[in-house]
Amino acid sequence: MKSKHDIDDDDMIEEIEGVDDGSFAELFEQSSKENSRWLEPGQKLTGKVLKIGSEWIFMDTGQKGEGVIERKEFLDIDGNVTVKEGDSISAYFLSSSNGEMRFTSRIGGGASGGGTAQLEQAWQAGVPVEGVVEKEIKGGYEIKLGGTARAFCPYSQIALRRVESPEALIGTRLTFQISEYAENGRNIIVSRRALLEEEQRRLKEEAQAGIVVGMTVTGTVTSLQDYGAFVDIGGLEGLIPVSEIAWSRVKDVREVLSVGQQLKVVVKSIDTEKDRISLSVKDTLDDPWDQVTDKYPEGSFHTGTVARLDTFGAFVTLGDGVDGLLHISKMGSGKRINHPREVVKEGEQLEVKIESIDRASRRISLALAGPARAAAEEEETLSEFRRQADGARTGMGTLADMVRTKNQRGKK
Repeated sequence: MKSKHDIDDDDMIEEIEGVDDGSFAELFEQSSKENSRWLEPGQKLTGKVLKIGSEWIFMDTGQKGEGVIERKEFLDIDGNVTVKEGDSISAYFLSSSNGEMRFTSRIGGGASGGGTAQLEQAWQAGVPVEGVVEKEIKGGYEIKLGGTARAFCPYSQIALRRVESPEALIGTRLTFQISEYAENGRNIIVSRRALLEEEQRRLKEEAQAGIVVGMTVTGTVTSLQDYGAFVDIGGLEGLIPVSEIAWSRVKDVREVLSVGQQLKVVVKSIDTEKDRISLSVKDTLDDPWDQVTDKYPEGSFHTGTVARLDTFGAFVTLGDGVDGLLHISKMGSGKRINHPREVVKEGEQLEVKIESIDRASRRISLALAGPARAAAEEEETLSEFRRQADGARTGMGTLADMVRTKNQRGKK
């Protein structure tokens, strides 16, 4: 059985038999227009490889008919084809001729050369060209395009970011976009950055289409800031706010994460208008509050660390991601204090009692226990004793005062 790529001349004759010349010309013209009605020269699209022939690669472009691209554009230095049937390839539309849609991946690749006429067509159609970085010249590089054509690429257009070692690019074969073409090809300016930015946009769009809120993905930490960490998740960059790094409080991002570290993150939100993606490491970890009532039942005693002080009390860390509040009213054992720092300090370990748990609000109410409670009660007892002693002195006076008063009365 013949495939659609194996149609010979006899088949074609049978297929058009009975059609007069005028009708055939009309049908052919109509078919050609339909095949390329929305394609413009230089337009880029992605097609699937259907068949690899001796000279041409046939591809499905989603149009009526097939696209063809020269096989030699996909040969490596050893002459091996670098694509296979079923692969998706990106190509630029050149023209429609004899019912075929011609495409190219670039001009100037392999043995196809890159004459002046081709370069001008590439400039007009926006088709990339291949070139070799010959040498550094003032302000950029001299690029050899195809045969004898020369072009200039400014430093700012050779890459997305500043190249640390410009000489390292000498001798490399790269793909460029012709940004200016003048004087019949004697004055050509090219840009590689334009193509890199286009590819970056394409990858970004594909990546954005592939992620949704709530998805867990793998990313690589690219930079650390005081407010969080930036992570690359397959061509997209998202931010892990410091509050989403762990269930416990993180004071310094750099103590927890490092640049280059790979980790799993959950996509928290996507803002396409502002180009922002919010990520979370915390959501990939077990929530410690799921077990809080079992681990810290009401009435139980625990040792915690004072994490921070506020005017209304002290927050005490009982475990990773679980803090309780020791209210200021529970610190003085009846004695009025102005600030928790009068009783406790940050970093101090305390024995506390779990008074109540509000799991829905993630709140635990604490009371002092152990030595801290005893010290507070002792201070309260001493304060009460001093208060009573001061009152006694005010009401009766000292023994010496009583004796002195009695002597004075006797003299009278």
